[in-house]
Amino acid sequence: MAGTAPIGGSIQHVTVNNQLYNVAADADATMSLGGFSNDVQPNGNGTARIIKTRIPWSLSGIALSVDDDAANQEALQTIADGNEYVPITVRMASGVTYQGTGTVTDNIERSTQSATVTVSFMGQGSLSQQ
Repeated sequence: MAGTAPIGGSIQHVTVNNQLYNVAADADATMSLGGFSNDVQPNGNGTARIIKTRIPWSLSGIALSVDDDAANQEALQTIADGNEYVPITVRMASGVTYQGTGTVTDNIERSTQSATVTVSFMGQGSLSQQ
């Protein structure tokens, strides 16, 4: 039975608060769609119950290309300094795009050699496919 193969690879780009960031081709980010994590807890009579804990969506360890002329690092710092969630979209190597609202959760430290910042994002609700 023929089918399509799963597609991995670097994320094409990320849009944060309507500003486009290209992603380093060798970046290996980790993404969680958000939702629930489950734990099973036993009862005294041998039955068990499911304990659901809401978890936010996250995108971590992503290396974004930054341009001094576009003030990319400053724009990310402004989001981190703010108190609101912003729109974030993630375009995967497969061409699929995910969207959500979130904020920057890491220190925004720039590599001057590679002109990248490695950051993480987290947000409320879930990342959803567009």
